[in-house]
Amino acid sequence: MVSSCELCCEILIAILLPPVGVCLRHGCCTVEFFICLVLTCLGYLPGIIYAVYAILFLNRDDYFDECRRPIYYVA
Repeated sequence: MVSSCELCCEILIAILLPPVGVCLRHGCCTVEFFICLVLTCLGYLPGIIYAVYAILFLNRDDYFDECRRPIYYVA
């Protein structure tokens, strides 16, 4: 669980530089980061809105639990 101080700092960074805020939360080579980067390039406000959404509401741990882990083919 994220502390409230950490969450406030991430939101503040997301307002100033949206892709950096998403990068801190989800990582730099993720779909969330690239979506935020494209939205920020298209318009600053959509980038901010998506960054705050990605920080507050998207939780990657819910998508990659034991049952829904991606299966990789190893040759």
